[in-house]
Amino acid sequence: MEILQWNKILIPYEQAVEELKVKFKAIRNELRATNEYSPIEFVTGRVKKVSSILEKAKKYGVSTEEIEEKIEDIAGIRIMCQFIDDIYKVRELIRQRDGKDLRIVYEKDYIQNKKESGYQSYHIIIRYPIQTAFGEKEILAEIQIRTLAMNFWATIEHSLNYKYKENIPEKIRERLKKSAEAAQRLDMEMWEIRDEIINAQKLFEAKSNTVSSIVNNIQMLSLMGQKSEAQEFQEKFEALWEKGNIHELNELAERIRHRIAKYQVFE
Repeated sequence: MEILQWNKILIPYEQAVEELKVKFKAIRNELRATNEYSPIEFVTGRVKKVSSILEKAKKYGVSTEEIEEKIEDIAGIRIMCQFIDDIYKVRELIRQRDGKDLRIVYEKDYIQNKKESGYQSYHIIIRYPIQTAFGEKEILAEIQIRTLAMNFWATIEHSLNYKYKENIPEKIRERLKKSAEAAQRLDMEMWEIRDEIINAQKLFEAKSNTVSSIVNNIQMLSLMGQKSEAQEFQEKFEALWEKGNIHELNELAERIRHRIAKYQVFE
């Protein structure tokens, strides 16, 4: 294929990556905005480079004409989680969308059945419809769901495989296996104290949302012409911010909301 043809072929895959990233980030943001715990920590995505596509096609004996049907990870989304059980929560979120805005082709659980190398991740192959200038096109994409520890290890392994063309020296391979076991132990340790971690994060999110509400509403009061009251609330906020008491901040936020509602009634 010529470069111009590749550019045309890859455009829908780039669009799919961007759309899927937006959708999963929206789930995360909605949960956090409502002070709920999000199993999604962050989302990344990429479209395979042409050289990588051709190398994979050659490795698996895939002809040029079969590439879009047989290379399943031209478009790839990676969802990072804090805890192992979050991976399966994200899996359920994806399954709930099956038949709506995507179709699940199959799943591969490399956590329950980790690879010999030590690699762990949960893979879901999907078909995803894209609206292009030439009509709808359904493409294959891969969603990988991992913990942060799994992702750190997999990134290192990928770099070493690239350097050694997948023939990593035995000594390094053994050390990789040991580091994979260490990453797994770290995940288990974090899982043991996950309730403490989640509660701390939810408290932080709640405080952050309350502070945003206070700051925005003080600004609104000022814009409504109530500058002296806005200044009074600003001083109270600054005093409470130093103390960091979430209950008092919530009370202040409620008082400001009531004051704004009062002035809006008389407009």
